[in-house]
Amino acid sequence: MMTFLAVVLLGVSATWGAMALWFKCSAAGKLRWALPALWLVLSATMLVGFLLGVSSCLWLFGGMFGLLLSWWFFLVRPLNDRAWMPEVSRQTYGSHVDGLVRLHNVRDFKWVSSDEFDPHWVSREYDLSRLASVDLILSYWGRPAIAHAMVSFGFEGGEYAVFSVEIRRKYGDKFSEIGGFFRQYELSVLASTEQDSIKVRTNVRGEDGYIYRVAMEQHAASALFLAYVDTANSLLKKPRFYNTITANCTTLVYQLADRIVPGLPLDYRVLFSGYLPEYLFSLGALTGAGSPMEYRAKGRYTDRARESRGGDSFSYDIRRGVPGVIIKAS
Repeated sequence: MMTFLAVVLLGVSATWGAMALWFKCSAAGKLRWALPALWLVLSATMLVGFLLGVSSCLWLFGGMFGLLLSWWFFLVRPLNDRAWMPEVSRQTYGSHVDGLVRLHNVRDFKWVSSDEFDPHWVSREYDLSRLASVDLILSYWGRPAIAHAMVSFGFEGGEYAVFSVEIRRKYGDKFSEIGGFFRQYELSVLASTEQDSIKVRTNVRGEDGYIYRVAMEQHAASALFLAYVDTANSLLKKPRFYNTITANCTTLVYQLADRIVPGLPLDYRVLFSGYLPEYLFSLGALTGAGSPMEYRAKGRYTDRARESRGGDSFSYDIRRGVPGVIIKAS
């Protein structure tokens, strides 16, 4: 039994090590295979030696794996200074005094295609006493269990600020959910206009979008807004890696909300973001519809976004017919 467990542990460790080296190896082309291949050859050699009765092979592999872990935890560090893609080249940060928040590097791109856009980074001021709504935006690109989650804060007068947890893609990066487990991307909290981050997903990338009005008291909504600002500021000072499970667009929303309403029940739907509406409905956070299915049907804004002429009417157009309540001052 001990031999079996040792073999399983060695096999799992060898596989993890090969994947870690693959995703963090900066060499291009065939050279990228060199370190993972060498690691697997050495691991296989240690395994065969152990099975042949050379117990020292297990200790040798333990030493190898210890060195790999030391490199992984102490030398593989997140950075803010890389060759970023233009849409994540800047980081949002802000300050707040007496309920007045000033945000810098709010993205307001005008998108023509995924590769063609007019870049604009702006600074905006938001008066939290005029905060009127909180909307969860879910954007799907193929699988019902997975969606990108954004939170849009609406203010009196029709202005909206969208916060989105993004991977900071470098030039040449392609998104990989597996790579998200292996420190392939840094994490970013980005503020943007709805004409940017919401419209680009439906009208340019062809994603399917849904909007849900979340019933929150104004003090809680303001605290959530400030939590986003504080998290964005902390990432500017101390970068973090994105993680497919522990630090993604949905789990970070949950962590922020849990700071405001401690004890929120943890649920598998926090990880499978496509099912967040059912989770919120079960908590009583969605009102105005009799079921999550009805809410989904009325909250789907994809066609409305594509038909909208844009401009100041875009935010109004995507919310037509969406059930929910307006936040009331507490």
